[in-house]
Amino acid sequence: MLQAFVSSTRDSARPALRFTPELLLLLGTALAFICFPYDLGFLTQALIMMILVLSLDLILGYAGVPSLGQAAMYGTGAYAAGLFAIHVTQGPVLGLLAGGVAGALVAWASGLLLMRTHGLTLLLLSIAVAMVLQDTAMKARSLTGGADGLTGITMGPVLGVFEFDLQGRTGFWYACAVLLIAMLSLRTIVNSSFGLALRGIKNSPTRMLAIGTPVYRRLVTAYTIAGAIAGIAGALSAQITALVSVEAYNFALSAEIMVMLILGGAGRLFGAIVGTLVFMVVHHVAAAIDPFNWLFAIGVLLLIVVFFAPEGLLSIPTRLAGLVRRSP
Repeated sequence: MLQAFVSSTRDSARPALRFTPELLLLLGTALAFICFPYDLGFLTQALIMMILVLSLDLILGYAGVPSLGQAAMYGTGAYAAGLFAIHVTQGPVLGLLAGGVAGALVAWASGLLLMRTHGLTLLLLSIAVAMVLQDTAMKARSLTGGADGLTGITMGPVLGVFEFDLQGRTGFWYACAVLLIAMLSLRTIVNSSFGLALRGIKNSPTRMLAIGTPVYRRLVTAYTIAGAIAGIAGALSAQITALVSVEAYNFALSAEIMVMLILGGAGRLFGAIVGTLVFMVVHHVAAAIDPFNWLFAIGVLLLIVVFFAPEGLLSIPTRLAGLVRRSP
């Protein structure tokens, strides 16, 4: 009877534990909204970057595929959402889906080639895809606005109820809701059999091939899903800022999100949240102190993490707990 009671208690506690990361994220965003009501623009941009870093975590942290081309899907999703709002409808949710589909299509088309390569070749090709798309956006001036960017984006109310305001409150909670959905969706994916297959491919693709796993197909699928999430992040940025620039395809963006992921810890999902938050706060503070040398602070922080917490900032509590257990 005691054993049955303990097992039933564990089962009832599982739903609460299952949503702990999302609850912590929601609590954190609510506290940020209350404590920093005049920095909602910065906080909203941080939420968008968290979604983009989560997309990279799926392919790098779980599948072991290094990529510096997430900006390709991010920029395409931004342009797709902006053009969708201008020429089709101003509904934010439909525009968000349009951005996700556009990002997924770019990821699928490029992934068919990229997932056949490895290492440095893959990195260079992923950068090349973003550069080609950036040049295409520059040349298609009549459609994208060229170097001036895509302007004239006007969004309707979210779900037909919540209108975008000048204070950025609707944009903040809109981005928060999208982040929570993306986080929950990715946790479901990585905890499924598909996610287990990705971990196996990361550890040993040869063994996974030997047991009959379609490694190439799994990688293309993961890259497509990551592209869809990156496209949603780009669409969200376009809808909230009402502007899309060719800088959305910039290589610096792909490099920065990789640094964010390394800081927080790859292969953890919540590490992407922590790494993005730390990077953007340090960037914000350092740039306010010295606008020309803020990269120095980021470089020092990255060196400290790599040498003393190579698995990311999220691994520090676990390491400290292990030291406490070893001490008498």
